[in-house]
Amino acid sequence: MKRQEIKFKSENYNYSIIIGEGALGVLPKKIKLLCSKTKNIALIIDANVPKKFNNELKKNLKNYNLLFLSLNASEKNKSIDTVNYYLSELLSRNFNRSDLIIAVGGGITGDVAGFVSSIYKRGINFINIPTTLLAQVDSAIGGKTGINSSYGKNLIGSFYQPKLVISDTSFIDSLSKKEMICGYAEILKHSIIKDKKFFNWLEVNSQLIITKKKKELAYAIKKSCEIKIHFVNKDTNEKGLRMILNFGHTFAHAIEVKNNYSKNITHGEAVLSGMILATKLSVLKKICSIKTLDQIKNIYIKNSLDFTYKKYSKKSSIDNLIPYLKNDKKNNDDKINFILLKSIGKTALPNRYKISTNDLKKRSRSICLY
Repeated sequence: MKRQEIKFKSENYNYSIIIGEGALGVLPKKIKLLCSKTKNIALIIDANVPKKFNNELKKNLKNYNLLFLSLNASEKNKSIDTVNYYLSELLSRNFNRSDLIIAVGGGITGDVAGFVSSIYKRGINFINIPTTLLAQVDSAIGGKTGINSSYGKNLIGSFYQPKLVISDTSFIDSLSKKEMICGYAEILKHSIIKDKKFFNWLEVNSQLIITKKKKELAYAIKKSCEIKIHFVNKDTNEKGLRMILNFGHTFAHAIEVKNNYSKNITHGEAVLSGMILATKLSVLKKICSIKTLDQIKNIYIKNSLDFTYKKYSKKSSIDNLIPYLKNDKKNNDDKINFILLKSIGKTALPNRYKISTNDLKKRSRSICLY
């Protein structure tokens, strides 16, 4: 896969996303350019990352004082206790703001390391090296950082942009099919909310992405990054249009919290379920056609993506999700703020559909019938 560089430029931020096989090799040169005063580097690394990459990082960063911090990446470890541990490690070694934290891992690792970077001495240099497809197409882009609470997912966090994102596609070679589907969910979401032509392309090429065909995978990663950047550039701190990226996530996060962040349900699987629920709610609100719902369902069926809500619940309604939906971070009153779909490539505007819990309860069974 040919190396590509996408520029993320906004009024306050300017950094590169480097995509491609072997992209990790540019790291020493980029650190010298972007963090010229850095002497100490803390690498927060997902314990599941193959050891060969740790060795490569040691070799590439041999001119710096290195601190390797492992993370058993799980939603349960995406916590304040984990953050406090890393802060203590940095403080005990007297890291200063000109030093650097590098995240090496999936979305959880990036979220935790980014949050630590944002609050350590009010901000330390941060570079994100996403190692999963999900992180490369979504969570590593845009500066969202955060941790979970018993009240909900990602309720504690900050917006903090990295100096650089390196998406080395060599990491993808080690991913399971389950992890590929997890990333594919976000790729599909990007097409649904913004780009009908991309959705049509996915109708033909989805299996080639899931089975790691280099050409199609490269195109899908680049396209997803461009769509994500489009929304982030317009609304960096998620006050309006950026909320569109949360299509399906209101339900997805509630499913994850309700199931106590079970390893049996990945974030991507929850998003696949959440997108169907959100589309069905859009149909019930009469802003979206059954034909659009069927288009999305058909791409699931064609790729054996059986992630209906019933898979995660014995109930044929969403009543048991409502307490968790009420805690979603997009809500700013007593109603639940959903991102709803008009058609493939077009959503309703954020804050347009705020639904009361009573209204949701009335539709609870109907939402699950698809």
